[in-house]
Amino acid sequence: MISKALPYLRQLMGCLLLMLTASATAQTDSTRIRTSVNMVGFGTTNILDTYLSQEKFTGAGMTFLNITQKERPGKRWTTIMQQEASISFADDRAELTEEMEAAYSIYCGRYITLRLPGNWRLEAGGLLNGNIGIIYNTSNSNNPAQARLSLNVMPSAVVSKPFTLFRQQFAVRYELDLPLAGVMFSPNYGQSYYEIFNRGNYDHNIVPTTFISAPNMRQQLSIDWQAGRSWDLRVGYLGNYQQAEVNHLKQHIYNHRLMIGVVKRFRTVYYKR
Repeated sequence: MISKALPYLRQLMGCLLLMLTASATAQTDSTRIRTSVNMVGFGTTNILDTYLSQEKFTGAGMTFLNITQKERPGKRWTTIMQQEASISFADDRAELTEEMEAAYSIYCGRYITLRLPGNWRLEAGGLLNGNIGIIYNTSNSNNPAQARLSLNVMPSAVVSKPFTLFRQQFAVRYELDLPLAGVMFSPNYGQSYYEIFNRGNYDHNIVPTTFISAPNMRQQLSIDWQAGRSWDLRVGYLGNYQQAEVNHLKQHIYNHRLMIGVVKRFRTVYYKR
């Protein structure tokens, strides 16, 4: 009896194995690639804020940059998030007064990917940028600090290309972010923070901005060297030029940074249940 039942048992086991294999294949059909970049940079800073002083201040600063990008193989859309934190110390021309500037910015957006001739890759889309920061003047006693708070919509594009040099794998990448429209906080000319926050005297302090009144620009140029199987060494330049002219006040912060860091790639499989 047992010997007669063995062929049927083998057929049943074979059917079960086929079902399990098909189920596993259906569960592992969603793969995502996550690229994480961590960089630190040093360079020069130029600061002007006419609410605090009519002088321009020049000095040096440091920036930390984190980039996280997610994409799915075979899909044209990618998502990106960038976090940028910087701090700078600058002096006036006479080196009698010092200003300190610190800021944190976050950029979130989506790109559509296009493959171009010559193995070039173009990513075009937009970013939502939030920025918070402060400028502190060591000589002012009445209004020693200026708060910075803004929200912007920024068209963005990235071009990149891998190449081989001396039998080593490299990739060049360039990113350009430009302003479109947004809002920012600013005191009015001659208005103190005491009037704004203690007396509640609103005077056009939340200001709509465009690429005309706040012509900011941000760009990155970098070269990656594939040092390992899943990680690269990246060196490059980060230029963040923020400026605005609102409420009869002028402000600019020009940061130039030489950056160095590590690029890591992770492949994640999502199981569909």
